[in-house]
Amino acid sequence: MLASKQKKKKYLSYLIRPRSIALVGASANKSKIGGIIWSYLQSFSGKKYPVNIKQETIDGIRTYNRIIDIPEEVDLAIIAVPAKNVPSVIDDCIEKNVKAAIIISSGFSEIGEQGKKLEDEIKNKISSTNLVVLGPNTLGVYVPSIGLDSMFVVKEKSRRPGKGPIAYISQSGASAVGFMDMAEYHHYGISAFVGLGNKLDVNENDMLELFCDEKDTKVICMHLESIVDGQRLLKLCKKITPSKPVIILKAGRSEAGARAAMLHTGSMAKPSQAMDGAFKQVGIIKANDMLELFDYSRILAYQKPMFGPNVAVVTSGGGYGVIATDYIEDSSVGGGLRMAEISIRSKEKLREKLPGFASVNNPIDLTGNVTDEMFDHAFNVVNEDENVDGILSFPLIQTPLTTDKLVEITEWWFKNGKKPMVPCIIGGSYSEEVIRKLEARGVPVFPDIRRAVLSLRVLYERGKYLMKVKKGEKFKFEKRE
Repeated sequence: MLASKQKKKKYLSYLIRPRSIALVGASANKSKIGGIIWSYLQSFSGKKYPVNIKQETIDGIRTYNRIIDIPEEVDLAIIAVPAKNVPSVIDDCIEKNVKAAIIISSGFSEIGEQGKKLEDEIKNKISSTNLVVLGPNTLGVYVPSIGLDSMFVVKEKSRRPGKGPIAYISQSGASAVGFMDMAEYHHYGISAFVGLGNKLDVNENDMLELFCDEKDTKVICMHLESIVDGQRLLKLCKKITPSKPVIILKAGRSEAGARAAMLHTGSMAKPSQAMDGAFKQVGIIKANDMLELFDYSRILAYQKPMFGPNVAVVTSGGGYGVIATDYIEDSSVGGGLRMAEISIRSKEKLREKLPGFASVNNPIDLTGNVTDEMFDHAFNVVNEDENVDGILSFPLIQTPLTTDKLVEITEWWFKNGKKPMVPCIIGGSYSEEVIRKLEARGVPVFPDIRRAVLSLRVLYERGKYLMKVKKGEKFKFEKRE
């Protein structure tokens, strides 16, 4: 048999890249978990086998009493039967030489000692085998590129995002549902979702190791309630973060939160004052809540790092510029960002196409008479200014002389500008339409100034870390602090 580390490195990939799947507990009844999962597995591009001892066929497809009755190889077993029956299913998986198993079932360590005994029984069974086990008490996995969806939450209430660059690992099923629903609404795709559940076998470190080598994954984000091996996590992130950003929301930081985590997944979260510092040393971006986890993941996936603290604010609303300035200069939000000193040459160039009553200082206020061309001109000037490291833009399309062309202008500068830019648009239904147009083009937009500044801060933290690790040899930007 393979040793534990070798086993996991070799077989973990079958959790997200199986060629064949057996669903134990498959059902024709779409109101049951096994029925919901079976219906969603129809989009899976590989082979699929329903296992149900009570039904001969499901949707016209032959069922099998047990996994060992399936004549072909099975890469992945998805288990959705009562907890008491899971150990015998694991026996069958071992006999069949199944490579990976996902235990959707609840009723394990999260309910107390009786459930923990079941987990220990399963651990003993797999300890000397090649089988890797995800869960129990998990939503399982979702991989849009191959149509793999083991989630039992219905699509009408919880939409799935399409294919994209973000790998999402969560110990909480509810937060996973919320994250992916937001991602779909805002047009951001994921490479894969993995629900850790109770972490009987597979844990967050195994997932870091897996997604480190996944070419479709550009950013790894994680929601954790407990950390199995903190030293290994830090060691892995030190290896990964120079090439891929890692964002972690560590819940259960307080004593009360740690107790709540214990009741949720059966894992004790240990609060640590030193955690923030350790995360920072190895380049982990810390998120404080689900909204930050979502915002930081998408801006790091779609925008370049920021290699200095100096921000230019480009707006057509002076009030927004003042609020943005306060947030940028507030260390608790801006975290070291500061307002850029616009060069004399840049001010002269700005005046060439702006009205005389516009402000060419920072924040740059194009005023309510702004046109699409003025925004384009201002973005061009600040991108060429050596005093500017990043841009906070307010492409306010509500102004009378701007048009839908501003969407194209914002997209172009977001994707092609020399300096990283974060757009912020505030308003109601019309503003939401504009935001959705931009986000459909792969441009994250923030409907709140504080969130936009925090996202700029994350780009700056990323840039500082890369310059520290790589000493700036691969980057054209200079460090200006």
